[in-house]
Amino acid sequence: MAELDPPVLIRGGTVFDGSGQRPGLRADVLVRDGIVAQIGIDLVAPDGAAVIDATDQWVTPGFVDLHTHYDAEIEMAPALGESVRHGVTSVLVGSCGLSFAMGTPEDLADQFCRVEAVPYDTVLPLLEKIKDWETPAEYLDHLDALPLGPNVTAMFGHSAVRSAVMGLGRSVDDKARPTARELDEMTRQLHGALDAGYLGMSFNTLPWDKLDGDRFRSKSTPSVYAKWKEYRHFAKVLRARERVMQMVPDLAGRWNIPLIGVMSTGVGRKSLKMMVISMVDSVAMRGTHRIAGAMTSFLNDKLHAEMRWQSLPLPFELWVDGMEVPVMEELGAGTQALHETDLETRQALLADPAWREMFKKQWTNPLSPKAWHRDLDEPKIIDCPDASLIGRSFASVAAERGIEPLDCFLDLQAEFGNDLRWYTVVGNDRVKELEYVVDHPTVLIGFSDAGAHLRNMAYYDFPLHLFRLVVNAEADGRTLMTRERAVHRVTGEIADYLGIDAGHLEVGRRADIVVVDPATLDGRLDDITEEEMIGMPGLDRLVRRHDACVPAVLVNGRVAWHDGAFADGLGDRTGFGRLLRATT
Repeated sequence: MAELDPPVLIRGGTVFDGSGQRPGLRADVLVRDGIVAQIGIDLVAPDGAAVIDATDQWVTPGFVDLHTHYDAEIEMAPALGESVRHGVTSVLVGSCGLSFAMGTPEDLADQFCRVEAVPYDTVLPLLEKIKDWETPAEYLDHLDALPLGPNVTAMFGHSAVRSAVMGLGRSVDDKARPTARELDEMTRQLHGALDAGYLGMSFNTLPWDKLDGDRFRSKSTPSVYAKWKEYRHFAKVLRARERVMQMVPDLAGRWNIPLIGVMSTGVGRKSLKMMVISMVDSVAMRGTHRIAGAMTSFLNDKLHAEMRWQSLPLPFELWVDGMEVPVMEELGAGTQALHETDLETRQALLADPAWREMFKKQWTNPLSPKAWHRDLDEPKIIDCPDASLIGRSFASVAAERGIEPLDCFLDLQAEFGNDLRWYTVVGNDRVKELEYVVDHPTVLIGFSDAGAHLRNMAYYDFPLHLFRLVVNAEADGRTLMTRERAVHRVTGEIADYLGIDAGHLEVGRRADIVVVDPATLDGRLDDITEEEMIGMPGLDRLVRRHDACVPAVLVNGRVAWHDGAFADGLGDRTGFGRLLRATT
């Protein structure tokens, strides 16, 4: 029988299997027909095989990204090349209660676009054109038919099913509750989704995630309006089905995190897999990451919870055009400004004395919890029509002008609008504390938000930053974690927790493989650039590209990326990524 694809021999690398149990060993890896056929020393290359020289390099399972919002991008550019070129071979969509699993195109665009900072005028026409599914199962079949770059798996979004069953208007009415019939229908849809292979269900309790569109603009997303009785109802289903519950807590107040943790406990009942967003060494609230770590360890160790935090292994940085960033929504006045889609109208509001007084009062309220530190001496202006301001902080400009920093911040916003671009660090800025986060046993590495916040963030390459932390510690004569554990943290550990067939490099398993050059895990990983977004003309997104770090990527046994170039057909023909359904 003819082989589906030419064999691939990866020669001479240090092979890590993704289990975290065995040190990397020098070996060759032979791939045939999408499967790891042999792992051994000095294997003979079959006739016609492509040979990849991995001398002095690591050969690992493909990385798993457990938190993306690729739901829209996958329809425009299914290669998802920014992830693939960095070694990510499996991605999860449907995070934060948002999902295209069911609902009308307008309802889905209203829920998705403002929250994830993706252009509404691109997504709505796209959905109106391509949406050919009605049920969650049909949506998975739709994804499975796309010419995927990486493998794709999905969560079932609570906001999507809530709005589809209740109607978007009722689902965002604080006084409305689902009727018994509506709750039964949502439950039926959830069971159907789990039967079809969704990993679980995602939820959101964060009030400053707002709707787009003009019908219910600036209302929170539907999942936020549910009461705890409703969350517990679905948790009971997920617990019985042994599936994952993903929850966005109220990140400003953090008041509901203990309630989320208790929901995961397994005393006298099954444990519930609970993924929570996100453990960060926050500049605004120092020490909360250690409190979160201690609390979650207690719940997992003593009360049999299965609660895990999604966390990034690098500083949490934001690049911002004007006020276009989610943290502004934690202020009511910020939401009022972002409610205005016409930028001239918004700039006029920013200059209004009454609005400014309200904004200042909310900004300076000492009792107000903060997701962002609001220290205007820290952010730097990186682009502006007034070139003399570039490279300076808002506080330094304010001092020069003889005004308060917050007045200066608002003055510049009113004057330049989205032409004012600035940079700030939200968290993970201290190496010692970042190492605490990435080493913590209750953490799952990954919170990339890939496919969203296209102008704000660039975390497509997050696994490489974990590896850099490890090799930097080794260079200092310390051990942060073993190399095999570092590989495990971004491969097998995530895949096994999610319940998908991924993350392991073993004979007989699907060949999703990455070659990493550890000698390149250096400062070049920090370089930021902007590249035009495929399918969204005129929009440049942030990316980090250090292509020498990942010489080769195989997805489903096919070379998808090699020596700085994508394979012919990636994103245009099937045979690379596939849909991964829950294995339990």
